[in-house]
Amino acid sequence: MKNLKINFLLILIVKIISFASNIYSQDADIVPYLKAIENGDLVSAKDALLELKEKNPNDPSVMFLDAVLKENGQEAIVIYQDLVDNHPKSKYADASLYRIFSYYYALGLYETAQEKLKQLKTSYPSSPYIQVAEQNISSIGKSEETKIETKIDTKVETKVEEPKTNIEDDYNFTIQAGAFTNLDNAKKLSGEFESAGIFSRIDEKVVGGTSFHIVYAGKFEKREDAESFLQVLSSRYQINGTIVAAPGK
Repeated sequence: MKNLKINFLLILIVKIISFASNIYSQDADIVPYLKAIENGDLVSAKDALLELKEKNPNDPSVMFLDAVLKENGQEAIVIYQDLVDNHPKSKYADASLYRIFSYYYALGLYETAQEKLKQLKTSYPSSPYIQVAEQNISSIGKSEETKIETKIDTKVETKVEEPKTNIEDDYNFTIQAGAFTNLDNAKKLSGEFESAGIFSRIDEKVVGGTSFHIVYAGKFEKREDAESFLQVLSSRYQINGTIVAAPGK
């Protein structure tokens, strides 16, 4: 079931691009490699990418394939954004913008995600990804409403209990340290934190058929404490983290 979710977006991209391939005949044909990824054959896709990058390093289609194969979400977003900014007429521009939207939405950066969706609607009003994005927002919104209702019910049932004061159990902020499509990479970063005695956890979010494994680090009562610790993490682990509210806050 999980593989079906992960492959959904690639299947959609392959169908759309196959239909439009005659319009963009000058771009490198990466559809066979997207299909290979869809079928789980990453090795052949990566081998093809190396050859394509040597021949066509600035081809937007090659850039898109490179981003799809990135296991670090942040690295992929840089490439997608470069493609959107510098190759806005590419057949992969709207797909790239949709993936940027999905990434930020998965991280809970909803304002940024909405800005990307607005850009998608303005720049590519006929893009099929607009409908997919809006469906994702709707489904995730319903899920969040369910969580809120559950939280309210739980509070009513346990309101006679004394409030927790231990920061280990009750904290207000944490640091979103990274988002990975590859679970092993997420576990590696989380393991590095835990080895250093830093609390860490991994959550999964599926947006647009893509699974993001999000790594969190630290528990903080005050935002300023999280800000200070973020500087330490950024320097030591070379990450571009974000301070977010603790779960349930």
